[in-house]
Amino acid sequence: MVHIRSLTRDDFAALAELERDIFGALGEGLLCPYYLRLCVEFFPESCFLALDDDRPVGYLLSFVKDREVYCTTLAVREEYQRGRVTVNLIGAFVRHVFGKVDACWFTVKEDNTAARALHRMLGATDVERRKDFYGPGDERIVSRIDRAGFERMRAKYERLGFVDPAPHAAAVEAA
Repeated sequence: MVHIRSLTRDDFAALAELERDIFGALGEGLLCPYYLRLCVEFFPESCFLALDDDRPVGYLLSFVKDREVYCTTLAVREEYQRGRVTVNLIGAFVRHVFGKVDACWFTVKEDNTAARALHRMLGATDVERRKDFYGPGDERIVSRIDRAGFERMRAKYERLGFVDPAPHAAAVEAA
């Protein structure tokens, strides 16, 4: 049974292993160990790990500053990608930030159609293209969900189980 939880300091090795197994196997660049250490030391409450029993199978990394969140990375082992792991990671993230932030930012390569579709499904709209984002020649699309976007998506988030029903909706159901 897969479960999702916030990171702890002890998750550094698990994140590094997932990075190697998922992105390294694809020939992609890996996140720097200092970046992973920042996640487990300073931002554990906004980063999530998916475990199948004790085996790490996916993660979502994000950083909250003031009333904005930057969702940086979502990775799931290939054999778990067609299950509910991705949805459960996204659900944990949305539950954590909903109502606490005024904006959520994503960056993605143009050819990453799966991530772009996920961002749109969450309510994000593309706002700009950034050249040399992670280095020379690296171009990223920046997308955003603003406060109004979160509110427009609330009913969908409720249906998906990402957030609790609005208090007025619960009162109507009870009547």
